[in-house]
Amino acid sequence: MRTGASAGIEFEVTDGDTARALGSGDLEVLATPRLLAWLEAATCAAVGGLEPERTTVGTRVDVRHRAPSPVGAAVVATATLVGIDGTLLTFEVAASDPVTGRVLGDGTITRAMVDRGRFLARLAEGS
Repeated sequence: MRTGASAGIEFEVTDGDTARALGSGDLEVLATPRLLAWLEAATCAAVGGLEPERTTVGTRVDVRHRAPSPVGAAVVATATLVGIDGTLLTFEVAASDPVTGRVLGDGTITRAMVDRGRFLARLAEGS
């Protein structure tokens, strides 16, 4: 894994992705929680293939939702790995409209590399 690694994923806004459907508002536009989930999906794609016993988990999010997207709109979520500090991975993320190029959201997301087994064992222990 190296800085500069990136990934982009295209999504289409559906009725189930709206603020009304997710309970984060009452409008039929892309919900901020869904935008964040799509940006996190892009960070996971940018990480690529880790060893089977390793994965990443989200630890910090700083994302600004800049513009609305209606049902039926396409959204491209991108993530670029910009920093590695031990097990912490920092990504610059952005979401844009592929037709207009308008930035819909942007910011940073930090993920931590963890050992799957140890992580799940701690969860089972309640710590």
